[in-house]
Amino acid sequence: MIAPADITGLVLAGGRGSRMGGVDKGLQNHRGLPLAMQALLRLQPQVGHLMVNANRNLGAYEAFGAPVWPDPIEGYAGPLVGFLAGLEHCETPWLVTVPCDTPDFPTELVERLAQGVQAADADLAYATTFEDGREQAHPVFCLMNSALSESLVAFLHGGGRKIDAWFGNHKAVTVRFDDPRAFFNANTAAELAQLQQR
Repeated sequence: MIAPADITGLVLAGGRGSRMGGVDKGLQNHRGLPLAMQALLRLQPQVGHLMVNANRNLGAYEAFGAPVWPDPIEGYAGPLVGFLAGLEHCETPWLVTVPCDTPDFPTELVERLAQGVQAADADLAYATTFEDGREQAHPVFCLMNSALSESLVAFLHGGGRKIDAWFGNHKAVTVRFDDPRAFFNANTAAELAQLQQR
């Protein structure tokens, strides 16, 4: 088994927050704590090390007690650039990513992704759920081998931005989770209010 000590957890909080009116989503209050802090606390028991990817209000994120790394490519270029921020600073064999706006993700997320990646001898594994009669991918919930850093640099510098296109360059497996509600993400103020009520 891949031990938790061999996995670094990265909370992705580097987005523009445009669908929430341009606010820094990770710092929005949720049950008395910022969303990104909720995600960190949920991830902490599942991994050996923690980091945050953020591009604004770095001091506020640093106060959470984990190292904070901005995107290495400017312009809010999407989650793959956040992945790269984590891979460039990852000192363990594996990196797992979670977004800051989905604070109720499964407590066994990392363990299940690790089982999936190992069983298939894969480069990376990401979460899926089954909703409305079809499989729904959640690619930002991803466990990846930290050796993929060079591949991601080349992909991004070649103009690539789509997660599934980069995943297609590697042996990727999906791990299905039973509860779609665990992956409910608050993209808008209304969705955040919905999350609060649950």
